[in-house]
Amino acid sequence: MSRLQSRFAELKQQNRAALVTFVTAGDPNYDASLAILKGLPDAGADVIELGMPFTDPMADGPSIQLANIRALAAKQNLAKTLQMVREFRAGNRDTPLVLMGYFNPIHYYGVPRFIADAKAAGVDGLIVVDLPPEHNEDLCEPAQAAGLDFIRLTTPTTDDKRLPTVLNGSSGFVYYVSVAGVTGAGSATLEHVQEAVARLKRHTALPIAIGFGIRTPDHAATIARLADGVVVGSALVDQIANAENDQQAVAGVLGLCQQLAEGVRGARG
Repeated sequence: MSRLQSRFAELKQQNRAALVTFVTAGDPNYDASLAILKGLPDAGADVIELGMPFTDPMADGPSIQLANIRALAAKQNLAKTLQMVREFRAGNRDTPLVLMGYFNPIHYYGVPRFIADAKAAGVDGLIVVDLPPEHNEDLCEPAQAAGLDFIRLTTPTTDDKRLPTVLNGSSGFVYYVSVAGVTGAGSATLEHVQEAVARLKRHTALPIAIGFGIRTPDHAATIARLADGVVVGSALVDQIANAENDQQAVAGVLGLCQQLAEGVRGARG
């Protein structure tokens, strides 16, 4: 059983959702980013998504776009991101960690080399935003053959005809993008989320994690009553943007993570 399977199974037994946190590797710099990464599990993160910085993050809103710019300005690259995972794994063998980003840096790095290095570093899965299932052979299939989960995004515009194609080859969990837009832009109604979760569960037995637009502990708690996972990214990244120094950035992210975790863990009574 993979780390992701174990974590979601464990949380299902506890009758609670997972808090899935997103931060961009190297934001605001390598050392502060590593401190944040290492601190997230103790602050309540159940699963970590670590963003691979890229110059053109087209699915992301202003907050995560700026996080990518800060990380790239600090000389973060894919090799350093994998090094960060190795350093994280030296002190944490249990928390699932998923790399999230775009295909271009992986293609440039070299797919076989990337898969081997990611697996060796302790990565559990991949979310590659701009690689549709029609290109499964480019990354999804070799990654899964090596033991890396490949997590798909589904959206409000993914209809029942398209959904089986999108879910084909998915593993780990399904990431439901709750709004038709970029990260951090607005939020879905409760009714919409209920309908979406019910529809997805008719198509897959994988856990459903919901993201885009979740910013507060109360909102996280509301989603946690309906889904298997709650994904928060932009709100955490904003703590880095608004910090005056590295120490404040680390404290801000981990402090908000603790508040979100309290919301998620108390959601089902």
